[in-house]
Amino acid sequence: MPVWIELLIGVLMLDFFSQYVAHYLVHRIPWLWAFHTIHHSDVEVDVTTGTRHHPGDFLFREIFALVAIILGGIPMAYYIFYRLCTVFFTYFTHANILMPNWIDVPLSWIFITPNTHKFHHHRAQPWTDSNFGNVFSFWDRLFGTLVYDDPTKVRFGLDVFDENGKEQLMLLLKYPFAGPRSANGN
Repeated sequence: MPVWIELLIGVLMLDFFSQYVAHYLVHRIPWLWAFHTIHHSDVEVDVTTGTRHHPGDFLFREIFALVAIILGGIPMAYYIFYRLCTVFFTYFTHANILMPNWIDVPLSWIFITPNTHKFHHHRAQPWTDSNFGNVFSFWDRLFGTLVYDDPTKVRFGLDVFDENGKEQLMLLLKYPFAGPRSANGN
């Protein structure tokens, strides 16, 4: 099999398991949502939001990546290539830009774009529980989790951190251990 086909298969497997499936689960399982809440609590979504993850959230996703690597026999070089792609897409999709529809709509048929990802960071459900892809949008299309509308309607953040001072680093790190809550943040 040509290397580029192996690479493509490896990237697709990693994106599906370590991003789409893992991301879907952190929105559905309450104790995992407690870790992922930190990422969604940002009321000013920009490139820094892409790095705003609790270590527990990151660890969970990397476990899924490891499972994909082992089950798929994915070489580490392909994993590194995929991670470089995710760094680009993480910053790109969290960038505080409004892309023109003539660019965004065609791109969003294959890739997650900033306009597509904005809905995932909407303050209200079911918007937040949509658009789980990181690189590719076709997972969301395939599994019925894609939402797309006017991106200017999106209001970012979650109501769990509205009070002043609740976004201090130590409070954010302790938040997942503060007690039970539902996957919708309550």
